[in-house]
Amino acid sequence: MLQYFIIYKPFQVLSQFSPEGDKRTLKDCFAVPADVYPVGRLDYDSEGLLILTNDKTLNHRLLDPRFSHEREYWVQVEGAISDQALHALSTGVDITVDGKVHRTKPCKASAFQEPPVVPERTPPIRYRKSVPDSWMSLTLTEGKNRQVRKMTAQVGFPTLRLIRYRIERLTIDGLQPGEMRNLDRSGIYSSLFS
Repeated sequence: MLQYFIIYKPFQVLSQFSPEGDKRTLKDCFAVPADVYPVGRLDYDSEGLLILTNDKTLNHRLLDPRFSHEREYWVQVEGAISDQALHALSTGVDITVDGKVHRTKPCKASAFQEPPVVPERTPPIRYRKSVPDSWMSLTLTEGKNRQVRKMTAQVGFPTLRLIRYRIERLTIDGLQPGEMRNLDRSGIYSSLFS
């Protein structure tokens, strides 16, 4: 039977069920059948939306670079993000991927006027009164390793916190870190592909 879950992956949890050293994994946070696995990944130090399924067709469609789909990230950065940096991010910047220079595809980049309402992070971001921070939304259609962090660093605003908020029309609305929602096939396919 095909099963579909969306989860809010907590900070400092590996996007896998198999153990690796003393790091927490999805197995420590979510009880799902043994044949269910994550589609794609989020870095250990990133958090937010991850899809778990045993549907190999869905996995193929989401990970095949020929099929582009939007992924929206909410990013807390060090410093007050500038319009110039947002323009550079939206038109594409050069980052290093596997030792080679990669020009990122155009994306949507905008600053939040007020910080978004997000769960507290454990442990929290280190607060420094002398260094401002700001939040932005980045919507990408590609997913290179640590791409968002490399992009914000490239324009001079290091990432402090990274949350994947959305994949197409699937969001983490209503979920807290470590929570999971069960979906049916028609719900997940219509949210992702229609």
